[in-house]
Amino acid sequence: MSMILSASVVRVRDGLPLSASTDYDQSTGTQECRKYFKMLSKKLSQLPDRCTLKTGQYNINFISSLGVSYMMLCTENYPSVLAFCFLDELQKEFITTYNMMKTNTAVRPYCFIEFDNFIQRTKQRYNNTRSLSTKMNLADMQTEIKLRPPYQISPSELGSANGFAHLAVAEYKGTGKISAAPHQRLEPVTLPGIVSFVLSLLCGALNLIRGFHAIESLLQNEGEDFSYVIAFFLGTAACLYQCYLFVYYTGWRNAKSFLTFGLICLCNMYLYELRNLWQLFFHVTVGAFSTLQIRLRQPQGKSPDYNV
Repeated sequence: MSMILSASVVRVRDGLPLSASTDYDQSTGTQECRKYFKMLSKKLSQLPDRCTLKTGQYNINFISSLGVSYMMLCTENYPSVLAFCFLDELQKEFITTYNMMKTNTAVRPYCFIEFDNFIQRTKQRYNNTRSLSTKMNLADMQTEIKLRPPYQISPSELGSANGFAHLAVAEYKGTGKISAAPHQRLEPVTLPGIVSFVLSLLCGALNLIRGFHAIESLLQNEGEDFSYVIAFFLGTAACLYQCYLFVYYTGWRNAKSFLTFGLICLCNMYLYELRNLWQLFFHVTVGAFSTLQIRLRQPQGKSPDYNV
């Protein structure tokens, strides 16, 4: 008999379970699939937004959107179109019910467990296809799946429950490639981090404008020093590189940020004749503040082992 067995809602960033079915089957096969749920939840950020994992007599399907993943377990003969229509309904209802701020700041597992009421009602409808009140989305979903089929994950790609192997490099239509060595994810952005990012962009823009003015002055007066132009553009590059280091993880990230801050200080020391004390203080302070925020925004540690 084809049917949906369970479903869950998981945060992509760290695998935190937000809600899940409370009436899941306790058979050996489904218990094994729950291990795959846990393994997948820790790799959601590395996977495409629509995937299927076939585990013998059961399939696990999931979709991800706006930092939240919607996962379901069904029998192997359950229609793929209905499975993704089911997940699409869960996604629309969850987004309507809970705003992104709540999902991003949630700290307790299953803090939206009341959403299980909607999961149960929707699951009953989809397990009795004759009672489905509307079929208008089936044709659209079928077309979408044909144009962009879900990425097929094999159990061997996930590895064992105790030691996860990295996902193999695979081509996915519509999403490009999954890297065998994905970029390290950084901790969530804070308000001071956003302020430092904006101020660094502002300093970079100010340096860029002054650099063009220096070029204009150089063309009009042959006695002007071209090194001022270089100093302004180096300051621009340093500010923009600080923004890059704040957003992306790279090797020797902290050392690079300190060296970049040193370059900002040197550029402003050289430009002391063209800037007043307050301008120098502003640029150096912003550089120091950005360096601090880069230092504070560290890579995320290992995902907590939630009982998904």
